[in-house]
Amino acid sequence: MTGDEPRKRVLVLCTGNSCRSQMAEGWINHLLGGRWEARSAGTAPAARVHPLAVRAMAEAGVDISGGKPEHVGVTLDQPWDLVLTVCDSAQETCPTFPRAVPRLHISFFDPAAAEGTDDEKMAVFRRVRDEIRDRLVPEVRSRGLA
Repeated sequence: MTGDEPRKRVLVLCTGNSCRSQMAEGWINHLLGGRWEARSAGTAPAARVHPLAVRAMAEAGVDISGGKPEHVGVTLDQPWDLVLTVCDSAQETCPTFPRAVPRLHISFFDPAAAEGTDDEKMAVFRRVRDEIRDRLVPEVRSRGLA
């Protein structure tokens, strides 16, 4: 990129848009913000971003506290360079977009389903946060080179 080209746009989809997709949006905007603009949505959005997702990302230096779960329907008419699903349910229920758009599916465990003590749940959020950074970000980065 020479600096005057527009950033590519990626939509990250999950079911609730409260954990995985919010963390992915945060990582992409934080690490790839010069080339990519990420937004996330859900097929059945939760009421709020999960507080442990916000905490896990804050520990890594990424602020997602302003995120608000929204329904994928509000994003359908926007131009996307990539649609990325991060849970199997969202992949199965992903709507058809009016414009042709490449899709990528990389599934991650839902940390909101973690059981145990608060420390044990937080460990799961950290693991998923790091997996998203290590597996998803390189895939998005590789699609921004063309």
